[in-house]
Amino acid sequence: MDQFTHTAKRRGLLFDPRTKLFMLITVTSLMLSTGNSGVMNIVKPVLSVIPFALLLSERRWKTAVKYLVLYIICFALERIALHMLSGITSFVLLAVCSIMTRFAPGFMMGAFLIATTSVSDFIAAMKRMHITEKIVIPLSVIFRFFPTIGEENSAISDAMRMRGIRFGGKHPEKTVEYRLIPLMISIVKIGDELSAAALTRGLGAPAKRTDICKIGFHIQDIIMFVLCISGFALTLGSRWFS
Repeated sequence: MDQFTHTAKRRGLLFDPRTKLFMLITVTSLMLSTGNSGVMNIVKPVLSVIPFALLLSERRWKTAVKYLVLYIICFALERIALHMLSGITSFVLLAVCSIMTRFAPGFMMGAFLIATTSVSDFIAAMKRMHITEKIVIPLSVIFRFFPTIGEENSAISDAMRMRGIRFGGKHPEKTVEYRLIPLMISIVKIGDELSAAALTRGLGAPAKRTDICKIGFHIQDIIMFVLCISGFALTLGSRWFS
């Protein structure tokens, strides 16, 4: 099964969907909106470790190791560009590495959220938060959209490999055509089908929905909330006293 597809039998830590959403907001906002000075030299590496630890808890070893290695390399190169290089080389290296170190943790948190949260759990959490269905319905479609696109892309890759169409293969010039056109057509069809499926299941119905999903906060949710709130507090404190 694809690594970003939700499975009914969970293997890692069980977090409430609201906790995972708060973790995603915390990691993305602090990584993108803060600098690399003062206490943020501690806060940002800690926040970057959170997706790695969560991926390990899900036993997604390859994804976790790839993310960690990429982040460490970009983090080291960013420091080298800041303190040891100058000129255009420093500018280009710093720009590329800064983009990677700022976006990669948020991307992996989003992947973890989608991979470990079913649509039913997500809708139940949104109902607990009294979120309007104008927001819930598009988000519920997105939760199935990206895993489905991943499966479709894998199927297209397998079909290309069987026909010898790949980079460095017999027909490398046809790779873009044979990959992008089917994928673009699939994206349009999948979006329409998922939207229709969401409405068919009654997401837009005026009647009150019921669900059998058991969601709630546990000790691991409380610990993660404290960690995220501490990150915001340290960030605001550093700005206040600087």
